Amino acid sequence: MAISLYDCTVTSFLQVLGAVSAFLEKGRAHLVEAGRDPEAIVTTRLHDDMLPFAFQIASVAHHSRGALAGAKAGVFHPPGPFGEPTYADLQKWVADAQAELKALTPDEVNALEGKDMVFQLGPRQLPFTAENFLLSFSTPNLHFHATTAYDILRQAGVPLGKRDYMGAMRLKT
Repeated sequence: MAISLYDCTVTSFLQVLGAVSAFLEKGRAHLVEAGRDPEAIVTTRLHDDMLPFAFQIASVAHHSRGALAGAKAGVFHPPGPFGEPTYADLQKWVADAQAELKALTPDEVNALEGKDMVFQLGPRQLPFTAENFLLSFSTPNLHFHATTAYDILRQAGVPLGKRDYMGAMRLKT
């Protein structure tokens, strides 16, 4: 069975974004119910040397919709500064990423296969093909940042489980 670049990226990215959207909402509801301000979680870190919750969510959006935009443009940069977002802003970033990915067509994404692109970090450039970038760089980053965001919510006492992280599986129907 052949599997397309679209299926490996857009379909999988949407599953992760759906899970992140759901656990963000579950986190907000739990924190409010517990009498805690969800805004406090925005700057929370798992460890002093790790970036905060807001960065984790920004990176989830960046390594999904931004990765595909970078593959189309031929260059991908790390996420830029995003100010001081609110919890609602984080939820909107995820919703916007979902909307952008849903607008992509299989033909549009599959046409990226074999296209040269670079990851640019300051003056440093790492050369990739679009599919190798999406599958070996952005996919692991997407999961890392989604997991870290999940872990920050768990650390804050939000009752999340494995199913919350997995999102909607693509079951045979």
